[in-house]
Order: sequence, then C-alpha cells, then structure tokens
Amino acid sequence: MSAGLEPSSDVDTAVHVAWIALGSNLGQPADHVGQAFEALAAVSGLRLLGRSRLYRSTPVGGPPGQSDFCNAAAAVATTLSPFGLLTVLNAIEAGQGRVRIQRNGPRTLDLDIVAYDGMAFENERLTLPHPRAAERAFVLEPLADIAPALSLGDAGRVADLRAQVDATDLALWY
Repeated sequence: MSAGLEPSSDVDTAVHVAWIALGSNLGQPADHVGQAFEALAAVSGLRLLGRSRLYRSTPVGGPPGQSDFCNAAAAVATTLSPFGLLTVLNAIEAGQGRVRIQRNGPRTLDLDIVAYDGMAFENERLTLPHPRAAERAFVLEPLADIAPALSLGDAGRVADLRAQVDATDLALWY
C-alpha cells in the first residue's frame, strides 16, 4: 500500500466520507453500539449519514470463551482528518469503558475506521483502508447494508468481498 499524505491538522474545510465498523461483546453489547451511534451523531464536525442493522458474530482470535459480538457499520460525513476522526473514536470508546488490555480480547466498544474517502495510507497509528476488513464477514455484512459499492482499495468492492467470505457464524442481532 502506498503512503498517503499525513494531514497536518485534525480539521479541514472539506467534507469527507468515512465508514466505521462498530463492535461490542461486554455488558449489553447492543446498548453499547447504540450509544456509539448516538455519540457519533453528537460530534461536532461529523454527521451520521447511515447505519447498518445489528449483527451477532462469533469472536475472531483472542482468548477463548468470549461472548458473541454485536457488530454494525456507520457512514459519516466529516471535516475531521483521518487522525482527528481516530482520536474522536478512541474518546468514544474510552467513554464507554474501553480498556486495551489484550489484542482481540473482549471489549465494551471497538470503533475502527474501515475507509476514508478512498484514501490509501499506512503508518503506525492508522492504515486505510482497514487491513483486515476485506476478510471479515462481521465487517463486510454491516457495510453491505449501507455501502455495497464501497471500494476497499485493491481488495475490491464490499458486495463482492462479502460474497467471498464465510458468514456462517453471523446472524442478525434481534
């Protein structure tokens, strides 16, 4: 993946579109995801454009014995840079009790930028598009609800990728 330009500030005047994956498997996961949608809608410089249905998925990786995840996706319009958006997402996670103890461990909330205006970028804080999104049904199925034609760079379009992944452990949350 080619390195993109690093934004010099957290806000600019242009409006960008970003796609965010949401997940939770601690406490009341659907409530955490719902509160995250509300928190996103309340952020200055960000407008919630769309949200997927809620999905139940089996945890991928991490310690055994974790509860199922509640997963969703959101589309947002924002004047925030990718790094500004990442900072906001980390603050929303922290506000819902997210503590980063173990990679792929249980969490109250996980918010990942999946794509941002078709940007291809990689550094130690952020890779766009998300490097594993194209392999994960729990990301692709919710994204397909709101953006089936979205391109995840060289990996391809969400709808095409969704048709290629195993989604047997995925179901609607309700």
